Amino acid sequence: MSNAATTYTVLLVEDEDSIGNFMAAILSANQYRVLTAKNGKQALMMVTSACPDLMILDLGLPDMDGVEIIKAVRQWSTIPIVVVSARTHERDKVEALDLGVDDYVTKPFGTAELLARVRLCIRRYYSGRTQAGMQEGIFIAGDLRIDYARREITVEGEKVHLTQNEYKIVSLLSRYAGRVLTYEFIMKELWGPNLPDNNQILRVNMANIRRKLEKNPAEPKYIFTEMGVGYFMVDGTEN
Repeated sequence: MSNAATTYTVLLVEDEDSIGNFMAAILSANQYRVLTAKNGKQALMMVTSACPDLMILDLGLPDMDGVEIIKAVRQWSTIPIVVVSARTHERDKVEALDLGVDDYVTKPFGTAELLARVRLCIRRYYSGRTQAGMQEGIFIAGDLRIDYARREITVEGEKVHLTQNEYKIVSLLSRYAGRVLTYEFIMKELWGPNLPDNNQILRVNMANIRRKLEKNPAEPKYIFTEMGVGYFMVDGTEN
């Protein structure tokens, strides 16, 4: 998928070590960042905390059926889900697709097929989101530059390395540049219905973002605080 694939994070939910290690190695070799979960509880926690770009899900997990995970995630997120399962019965595939999975791959499968399905789902999903109003092109505010296609942020020409959550916060604020976004709105966009009880985790992320973006975090140029309400990004230009 070109070197842009390095920016995509895949959550791999598989309890069989041999299969999980095989898929993780294939994805990593093709420049995806791979997170792993071996049961449903871990999977749901990581979907909300790590905000992956795509989930590969085995239906036969030790603590819950993968179908329950699909139902839970689809209550609040449209993240692409690729089911990889040994279940070959047509009704299993139909049920999963009806619940909103993006693709269904039957074990055993080939490496090329898996990668092709992942590429297609990511391309289709993010193309659709762009058409629906997600950012595309480049956002510029002073010396801050966000290249949405590359998911790359630079300040004064120097690349800034952000975590997945940090990037998503900055990207969200730039989408609504000039408007104050409440703490709750930002947290819900990132963590869905399982958002934290308080905004401490958001404050920690924001402190890290300011440390990376601002020369003097105490006197910000790009992201400002509306005390007791939320944050907003300085107006910029898009092209």
